[in-house]
Amino acid sequence: MYNIAIVGATGVVGKKMLEVLKTHNFPINNLKLFASEKSVGKKIHFDGKEILVDIVRENSFIDTDFVFCSADSSVSKIIGPSVRNAHSILIDDGNAFRMDSDVPLIVPEVNSQDVDWHKGIVSIPNCTTTPLVMVLHALKGFSNIDRVNVSTYQAVSGAGAQAVKELEDQIKKIASNQKPINDVFPHQIAMNVIPQVDSFEKNGYTKEEMKIVNETKKIMHDEELLISATCTRVPTIVGHCESVNVTFSDEVDLVKIILILEKQQGIIVRDKTDFNNYPTPLNSTLDDNVYVGRIRKDLSNKKGLLFWLVADNLMKGAATNAVQIAETIIERNKVSY
Repeated sequence: MYNIAIVGATGVVGKKMLEVLKTHNFPINNLKLFASEKSVGKKIHFDGKEILVDIVRENSFIDTDFVFCSADSSVSKIIGPSVRNAHSILIDDGNAFRMDSDVPLIVPEVNSQDVDWHKGIVSIPNCTTTPLVMVLHALKGFSNIDRVNVSTYQAVSGAGAQAVKELEDQIKKIASNQKPINDVFPHQIAMNVIPQVDSFEKNGYTKEEMKIVNETKKIMHDEELLISATCTRVPTIVGHCESVNVTFSDEVDLVKIILILEKQQGIIVRDKTDFNNYPTPLNSTLDDNVYVGRIRKDLSNKKGLLFWLVADNLMKGAATNAVQIAETIIERNKVSY
């Protein structure tokens, strides 16, 4: 049994974390919940118990085994040293440590062995990177990957609870012939698609797009991988979608590729026998799997493959992956360090 702490317990990912811990029957001895000052004193019910939410204090992580953080990255940077000093393990959902050389960036189905060299902090990839690398990892079983080009269609919940509220409020205003107001996003998101997720870098790519590029290379241990990304925000609540073009060293064989994907843990091919059964956020979320469909040859390149994927950004993209990382650390006997 393990002592657990969740930082950001009242946020959308923190709440989902509690659900996943419960459904995975994670062996919890004691559970502490932390959030911002405005949430202090709130009561959260978990496994028949009522737990009070508190703020993080100097000694909050003494006698904890795992600290799951789904708060702002600035919070992660503050608590990281405290978690290490307490000889606990921080499993961080933000980007504070993802590219640090001494911090493993983990998707258990892809690089579980990397938890072996953690030094008290393990990072979760961006919620678009995780499903992508799961599919790319499987596809390496077919042929060497020469190039990847991905476009994402990301739900508003990826930007937090206020983003969800903004979409809902805009829909209500449009329905009542009022002018929608945008605050979280740079433009109105209702009835719209915004080709920008996060701020722009000098190279014209956004931070979100560069996260996909850099994180994919780190997780797959391939710094030479040719990969580029375009990230968009769409007016859906949950479920990130991705359109992916992969170029192999060998000519595409759809039969072999589909068989490989079907054998990969955590991946489900939806439309193998029915073209109309492709994955969408409405039919492919609320569970831990990555759903793949629209698998077809690139008509412009005999070595090219096109496919479409959908994953729940709050579950496999965040909370589920965090819990699976903790399970992996336990399985590989790396709780102590």
